[in-house]
Amino acid sequence: MESGSAAIDDGQVTNVPTLIDEAGARFAERTAVTIGGRPLTYRELPDVARGGARVLRASGGRHVVYLALSGPVFPLAIVSAAYAGLPFTSVNYRLAPDQIAELIGRLEDPVVIADAEFAPMVKALAVQTVETDAFAERAYENAGRRELASGAGNAGEALAAVEPSAPAVVLYTSGTTAVPKAVMLRHGTLHAYLSRMMELLTVDATAVSIVSVPPYHITGVMAVIGGLCVGRRMVFLPTFTPEGWLELVRAEGVTSGTLVPTMVARIVRHLDGRPADVPTLRAMAYGGSRMPRSVLEKALRAFPTTDFLNGYGLTETSSGITILRPEDHRAALDSDDPAIAARLGSAGTPVPGAELQIRSAGGDVLGPGEVGELWVRGPQVSGEYIGLGSVLDADGWFPTKDLAYVDEYGFLYINGRADDTIIRGGENIAPAEIEDVLDQHPAVHTVAVVGVPDEEWGERIVAAVVARPGTTAEELKAFVRERLRGSRTPDEVVFRTDLPYTDTGKVQRRRLVQELVAGVED
Repeated sequence: MESGSAAIDDGQVTNVPTLIDEAGARFAERTAVTIGGRPLTYRELPDVARGGARVLRASGGRHVVYLALSGPVFPLAIVSAAYAGLPFTSVNYRLAPDQIAELIGRLEDPVVIADAEFAPMVKALAVQTVETDAFAERAYENAGRRELASGAGNAGEALAAVEPSAPAVVLYTSGTTAVPKAVMLRHGTLHAYLSRMMELLTVDATAVSIVSVPPYHITGVMAVIGGLCVGRRMVFLPTFTPEGWLELVRAEGVTSGTLVPTMVARIVRHLDGRPADVPTLRAMAYGGSRMPRSVLEKALRAFPTTDFLNGYGLTETSSGITILRPEDHRAALDSDDPAIAARLGSAGTPVPGAELQIRSAGGDVLGPGEVGELWVRGPQVSGEYIGLGSVLDADGWFPTKDLAYVDEYGFLYINGRADDTIIRGGENIAPAEIEDVLDQHPAVHTVAVVGVPDEEWGERIVAAVVARPGTTAEELKAFVRERLRGSRTPDEVVFRTDLPYTDTGKVQRRRLVQELVAGVED
């Protein structure tokens, strides 16, 4: 791990602006980001963010929307909204225009910060819009830094203190299994997560973080806010490619980064057994979806001097609520004990302040090794949606809708979404169980198992597989049959050149089922 503590006193901070103020004092001369070729130091960041806050307040808008690629204006936009006391939402720019319009339309009096390529689309919605470069210029001007800008006024406007209960970030869920919901994270909720995670993270003056996860995902948002809280310099890769990622890590001397499993898989495939040759990279975090064990093992060997961390979490839990630490990865990779080796497929143990429960369909709390629905509780857990309110139970527990179990040592294992469960002939089957087996086959690159409607069985098991040429369906069926009960053997194996994924690496199971039913080729 990186050296030098960055922990803070949990009782002294109640909102995001105070965290940024503390970072400005602690890491004053470090560079946070470089905007338009100009380094922005941590000493300058709070002042420029207050300038951005005055721009946003002067707009009269009551909700800040970011519709842009990940770049250095992204962190400035987030913290400017925080100082302004306005909720911040980053919207997926890859969606169709009507979908973007619908998501923005759900928010109250939005003011949109947009890249030039997306600004015309937003202006058609008749909402206030400022382009990203112009926003940065005006933020500098309103902070009293007139070298970069022209125009905006209100430089002396006082900004009210932000209450812990005020909404800080609103993010839409991915919508892979339902219509996207708008998750609300309040300042106090984010503080609870950030302060506890900062106790686990250590940095020094050479720390450089690469941000390559999309800005509309909770992982991307927390990578940026968390990076600012611990004093990292951040560099951005707006469009991910394995070659581009490796080149930027080498060029900038990157020390840490966060990836989703599909990104790791693409890097591993690009390296094709070669070492990554990134000597400065000390830590790599991954999460957002299941990581195939075969990919993880190859990655650990390609990055032998890098500490790997896996986190499980949701937008509703402010990102990671469990962590599989570097020492857990190393022990599992080298162990002959099956119970320890299995931890490479684990999501780790709870972060400080977080609690887990596994419950049956009837609500009973289950013991070690028993599969049920995962419920989580803790100060970082929101469980609150715009228009729907809170879904926490009376004791503050949040239903994740994920099937999981906890082993006798407290390690969490995710078996997939409850909605993904295949019901074949009255038997509940977790796709992850079959996927884990098929992933062990040497010819299989990636796989997704889904249930497709069937008149006789209710659903039949279909494995969609990206595999080495020449691999046969019967070969893969026999491989599963030898390792699982016959009822778990796929009824059908479909070979594809790729699977449908979200930008954050989750298989789009609904789309896959629709394509299989319709007989659509990928």
